[in-house]
Amino acid sequence: MLAVHHVSKSYGIQPILQDISFSISVHDRIGLIGPNGSGKTTLLRILAGTESPDSGSVIQTQRGLRIGYLAQGMELIPGATLRSILVPEIKAGETPEAALQRLATELQSRPDDAALQSSYDRLVQRLSTSGEPDPSLLASLGLAGLPLDGDASQLSGGQKTRLMLARVLLEEPDLLLLDEPTNHLDLQMLEWLESWLETFPGAALIVSHDRALLDHVAAGILDLDPVTHTMTSYSGNYSSYLDQHIRQQDRQMAAYRDQQYEIRRMKQDIARTKEQARHVEITTTPRQPGVRRIAKKVAAKAKAREHRLERYLDSGDRIDKPKPSWQLKLEFEQPEHIGEDVLSAENLAVGYAAGRPLLHGIDLKIRRGQRIALTGPNGSGKTTLLRTLGGRLEPLAGRVRLGASTKLGYMAQEQELLVPAASALESVQGAATFTETEARNFLHYFLFEDDAPLRPSRELSFGERARLQLALLVAQGSTFLLLDEPINHLDIPSRARFEQALGGFNGTVLAVVHDRYFIERFASEVWNIKDGRVQPW
Repeated sequence: MLAVHHVSKSYGIQPILQDISFSISVHDRIGLIGPNGSGKTTLLRILAGTESPDSGSVIQTQRGLRIGYLAQGMELIPGATLRSILVPEIKAGETPEAALQRLATELQSRPDDAALQSSYDRLVQRLSTSGEPDPSLLASLGLAGLPLDGDASQLSGGQKTRLMLARVLLEEPDLLLLDEPTNHLDLQMLEWLESWLETFPGAALIVSHDRALLDHVAAGILDLDPVTHTMTSYSGNYSSYLDQHIRQQDRQMAAYRDQQYEIRRMKQDIARTKEQARHVEITTTPRQPGVRRIAKKVAAKAKAREHRLERYLDSGDRIDKPKPSWQLKLEFEQPEHIGEDVLSAENLAVGYAAGRPLLHGIDLKIRRGQRIALTGPNGSGKTTLLRTLGGRLEPLAGRVRLGASTKLGYMAQEQELLVPAASALESVQGAATFTETEARNFLHYFLFEDDAPLRPSRELSFGERARLQLALLVAQGSTFLLLDEPINHLDIPSRARFEQALGGFNGTVLAVVHDRYFIERFASEVWNIKDGRVQPW
């Protein structure tokens, strides 16, 4: 379907992709992994045709290939409705008939515009049926009850993800390019997506940090290296990749150790031979020319061996020491003097409109050391509950009480608590009494290096913003963490490191999370939102 030949891409002097080659065939399910900033999104944009490589080519081997691209960031046009997003040929506030007339007029002035012709043909096809998006697809994605002329900006994070996924699927693509399709999706929708991908008749290239999804769906893994900017292909799912990668690292480490032993042996041999020649020279006289000639030959042999070793060390045959996987260096401060009662809620009702609570009748107690995963369908009120418990939203009824010694740390789902114009350095200094040097050293542990601490938050990547929020929680010395989808934009190594960090955190955690690997390793109990109430799973 698609062949990628020797693609390279740089931004300025910074290389992103270097000599990337691979192919995608019909029915392929391939996972594309790598740490944030390694070039995954850039590669998908090149494949989708929205960005051009500096060198190399992308060739469509299937005639009339339809590519569906789901971008990671969902920047909605102000005033966009569900209809205008699901049927992009129709502008907000425009009827289907008016949109068709507008496209026909534009085609008269630009008859050679292939994209415009394609839009016109798609809209004609829609109008030949009902003119509306496929209701069965919307129902399967949990969007059937939403008004098509409603404001899309009012949707939850999960609803926005499902809306953009529906838009891609309505185009009936042959090849899916999915950039973090699981962000904000609840467990039910994750299971639906897995089942749907397993029966999808085309091919899919999936950028995802959801290890369970890659285990269940992927039959191949492409791993981007952020240091060399090259790609390695592995067969099998994520667990198979991990086994192969670890074995490969072990083999490389064994070969590196053998090489280092041989280098030490050669250096010792060269030093011994040099010393032998030098000793002969200083213990003999010119009246012993034969012995000195032999010593010179020995010294020349040592010199030749030394040059041979230097050439080997400078050559491509030298085995490099395997680098450890990219990891987020995160360690939480251990809170002291924590009380047993961390938070309690009595007859709590939460929501945004009086008389119409999203959740009601909530009685709960959170005690020291609990690790609670909060799950439930998108739009069921998980974020609203966390905002209320964190004091950012007034309850509609009932009350919330924090323990006397509890210090609350809150991580927002859509990163709205970060000040867009403030740099990471300024944000950290605002959260703790750090000097500039101390703040820079602190941010170094969260992989903010070079000029990254000085860039405004709005210019940071999704993963960088997530790491900055984690840094702020650490700097504040929180004893009770409210985490709203804390790992949505973290890559796989960062998720694993975050799990380790929480394992050593001595405080209490309530986290809205849908990553099944994370839940298994982190949670001591799971609370589920169902029918407007919070229930133990």
